[in-house]
Amino acid sequence: MSESSGSPSSGSGSSGSGSSGSGHGPRPTSSGPGRVLIAVYAIFALSATARAGVQIATNFSEAPLAYLLSAFAGVVYILATIGLAGTGPGRRRLAWVAVGIELVGVLAVGTLTALDTADFPDDTVWSLYGRGYGFVPLVLPLIGLWWLRRTRGR
Repeated sequence: MSESSGSPSSGSGSSGSGSSGSGHGPRPTSSGPGRVLIAVYAIFALSATARAGVQIATNFSEAPLAYLLSAFAGVVYILATIGLAGTGPGRRRLAWVAVGIELVGVLAVGTLTALDTADFPDDTVWSLYGRGYGFVPLVLPLIGLWWLRRTRGR
């Protein structure tokens, strides 16, 4: 699967080192700063999933909605990591959907937890817009969407 059927003179796999008009196809999201983004997503995937697993296994009756939302967030982070780390249009589409769901989730859960704390006796990853995680869950999807847009083809 070649990146483009453009000029044969650009034989090296990584075209351009910073010019915005280099090539027509999308750049891999796993290149350059994308590697750091993927690492952060992988850390959140692992931590959110593990935290939710322990909470569901030990204290589910205390805050079932919060723990299920944390598990859902973990799955979203896993899918975003897979999408961002992969290549091809299917993986890019997966990343767009997962990061978009993440943004909607953190905004919705953040707002709900700010307005009605009774339904959330324990925190989720997205509670109060990710306050317990230094607001990284609020900023991460914005960076993810920016990176997906920046690496798209023209």
